[in-house]
Amino acid sequence: MRRDRIIPLIIAVALFMENMDSTVIATSLPAIATDIGTNPLALKLAVTSYLLSLAIFIPASGWTADRFGARTVFRAAIAVFILGSIGCALSGSLTDFVIARIVQGMGGAMMTPVGRMVLVRSISKRDLVNAMAWVTTPALIGPVLGPPVGGFITTYATWHWIFIINVPIGLLGIVLATRYIDDIRAEVRETFDMSGMVLAGLGIAGVAFGLSILGLNFLPWTVVAALVVAGICFIAAYLVHARRTPNPALDLTLFRLPTFFASVTGGFVFRLGLGALPFLLPLMLQVGFGLSPFQSGMITFATALGAMGMKWATVHILRRFGFRNILVYNGLISAAFLAVCAWFTASTPLTIMLGLLFVGGFFRSLQFTSINTIAYAEVEHARVSRATALVSVAQQLAVSTGVAVGALAVELSLQFRGDGVLQAADFPPAFLAVAAISALSVFIFMRLPHDAGAEMANRLPAPTEGTDQRGG
Repeated sequence: MRRDRIIPLIIAVALFMENMDSTVIATSLPAIATDIGTNPLALKLAVTSYLLSLAIFIPASGWTADRFGARTVFRAAIAVFILGSIGCALSGSLTDFVIARIVQGMGGAMMTPVGRMVLVRSISKRDLVNAMAWVTTPALIGPVLGPPVGGFITTYATWHWIFIINVPIGLLGIVLATRYIDDIRAEVRETFDMSGMVLAGLGIAGVAFGLSILGLNFLPWTVVAALVVAGICFIAAYLVHARRTPNPALDLTLFRLPTFFASVTGGFVFRLGLGALPFLLPLMLQVGFGLSPFQSGMITFATALGAMGMKWATVHILRRFGFRNILVYNGLISAAFLAVCAWFTASTPLTIMLGLLFVGGFFRSLQFTSINTIAYAEVEHARVSRATALVSVAQQLAVSTGVAVGALAVELSLQFRGDGVLQAADFPPAFLAVAAISALSVFIFMRLPHDAGAEMANRLPAPTEGTDQRGG
């Protein structure tokens, strides 16, 4: 297999393992709680501790890869994730399980940004769209595939297998990474910004954790508000620190690049709406329509099938229409398909529901691939590691905020009706609200130049012989 195909596949498998694992335990919490002698509410700590660990260690990923080598760090990240998975499977108490999830989060925090860094530095810009489509797919499939897989494994085997299956997948990833991934590292070693990492990590953790539990009645609202406010304060302190530091943990000067700015800020707004879909849709199907978790999981899986179908067409569509046109018009189309969910009812024919979700997943995959790829159009080779860390931070915050927005929209609808009982009627306003938020992202994408990312979309003549093909 060609190297420009095997590398994206290796990274995609690793990221799929991480993305699915972050959601797969959702339907298995009661069984795990019973087995280790605790209650499901307390076991929510396992979910939140994973998010906290992820948020805290992401800022260190870029420097670590530059200092010790991308292949070394990527393999170590997989190994740490495997170790955390084994710890989860062997846990006999809540404390053991939470510690194991923190270890998993440490591995996941390095795996995602370093994997993207390997991709951008190893693949030419002309081949990056196709490669990024492979890497984007796990992020789309994981959240919708996780719950039904978790339910199936817990029902027909034991919850331990949710984590044990990561071991052979991870070991295969380490072997393939050793053979096919170069140990890329920075030519000039920079000092590590420990103060910046602490400030950024605490800020991201406070905001991401607080927003991810907002509306879930997990902690008192005063505690949630304190977490978010504290996180914002730490982020503000980091902004001051970054201006005074020559090599900050998160390089905010990257926002001066138009394509990077559009990708991160426009992508953040787009994800605010779309990030609510994996939260709202299963809840509507189960609470509103009375379906079982497995039934709702199989319906939401249609979006994943659509996402996989788009992978094969992404390169040709971007070559024909260009990044700017796709991000603007496809962003509106994707938001429209999210809004369509507001018209689902318990009597909606299953074929219509599946068809709309499938097509919607198709367009969302195109949008996410375009957003993730255009971020690196103007990034210099030496700054790729910093860019991937910053992109990962923005995505982590966007996902957490998206869930919070979805929960808040449902809560407001529930309060407006006034009867205090969650019903199917509470979900249509929420879907329309988050769709409108996603649509707002097009105003950011409209500011892109018409030829943005032309080389990546293969809309420029092929470079002459001897031109650097690494995209630096």
